[in-house]
Amino acid sequence: MSSKDAAGQPAVIRCISPIDGSVAAERTAVTRDQADKAVAAARAAQADWAARPIAERVRLVQAGVARLGEMNDEVVPELARMMGRPVRYGGEFGGTKERADYMAEIAESALAPYVVEASDTFERRIEREPHGVVFVIAPWNYPYMTAINVLAPALMAGNAVILKHAAQTLLVGERMVRAMVEAGVPEAVCQNIFLDHGTTEGLLQDRAFDFVNFTGSVNGGRAIERAAAGTFVPLGLELGGKDPGYVMDDADLDAAVDGLMDGAMFNSGQCCCGIERIYVHESLYEAFVEKAVALMSKSVLGDPLDEKTTLGPMANQRFADEVRAQIREAVAQGATPQIDPKLFPADDGQGTYLAPQILTGVSHDMRVMRDESFGPVVGIMPVKDDAKAVRLMNDSPFGLTASLWTRDAKRAAAIGAQIETGTVFMNRCDYLDPALCWTGCKDTGRGGALSVIGFHNLTRPKSYHLKKG
Repeated sequence: MSSKDAAGQPAVIRCISPIDGSVAAERTAVTRDQADKAVAAARAAQADWAARPIAERVRLVQAGVARLGEMNDEVVPELARMMGRPVRYGGEFGGTKERADYMAEIAESALAPYVVEASDTFERRIEREPHGVVFVIAPWNYPYMTAINVLAPALMAGNAVILKHAAQTLLVGERMVRAMVEAGVPEAVCQNIFLDHGTTEGLLQDRAFDFVNFTGSVNGGRAIERAAAGTFVPLGLELGGKDPGYVMDDADLDAAVDGLMDGAMFNSGQCCCGIERIYVHESLYEAFVEKAVALMSKSVLGDPLDEKTTLGPMANQRFADEVRAQIREAVAQGATPQIDPKLFPADDGQGTYLAPQILTGVSHDMRVMRDESFGPVVGIMPVKDDAKAVRLMNDSPFGLTASLWTRDAKRAAAIGAQIETGTVFMNRCDYLDPALCWTGCKDTGRGGALSVIGFHNLTRPKSYHLKKG
């Protein structure tokens, strides 16, 4: 896409509300010249920002997060209109603050020099240097929490940040940057810009940035890699997922049902680490399915601005179309849908409102068990033992998280060691622990956010070998 439309006018980026198809927000994309000026301003301001004490940078970023929290009453309905999450869940500020606070807590130690020798003869140490200008391309499904994963530690580490948000949550970047600037972060150091694909690609090709972090689809990640090819700019990529849950024979059945179904259906299934396939030991399989169906049949699908709604629309029509296609194909191949869509009048079979669905009789020959669904559908399969569960969990091109349900931590750790994934959960799922590295393998991408490793990825090592005398 060009930064100008067919008539030569700047492109307009629109957010179409999944509630009713209206335009929730629109902004004009910047031209390449405007983008270059924004990057130049960020680069010019970054050195002074990096020269400030870490404690000062941390304090200002935390103040920015607090300022964002003061906007929460406006943010919650705004998110509902833009991407459909029910207002009853209160937005993302709790998770956003938790992540920023943890990174603030460890900033000084994570960024401290690693001293090899400090003697009368030599000073030898490794220091962490900010990359410079960090470009954050954030997704729409958890637009505040995913962006803060990089924005907060990048600023704390002394980088300047340019933020580009997905069209579906067009106003989020504006709010985040406004909060930071109102709290005292210099305007040039933290900027939000509206970019079309063509201008973004050109900036990447011309090495406008010193680090790029992208959260989104596998195809989007490939496009980022192609555009940045040969520039040697480091990339952080969090891409697709098809996260499994495994319920062992000794699991707390009720807890497993509640946890895994929440992980599968919350946010209409539109979670990076949402549960998309479940394997249950054959001794618990029938009971698990029965309880899961009963639980999800009580969901309230409807207008996300209504406090009674527990399941809102999918964020975009094409996302709903893909989930319906996967369900339709699976049923044609022999799968059995366990929930009657007629229980959910808001689902007319063609719009953004999609009833939750549980499929049994599924296999890995079906797309619903292989391809990312990113919607309110989950397939459940019985397994006879741990070995079969591990084989099925690893039978995927993705590797973000895996959720194991058992009373035996040693057993969970032993199985976790065999799973090709970024995070192993026991008796929980769909959660990001800021003290641990958020990472993945295979088509889920590369790099890692949060924890001390997140700070290391947002800086580069610089060695000092100082011989005295």
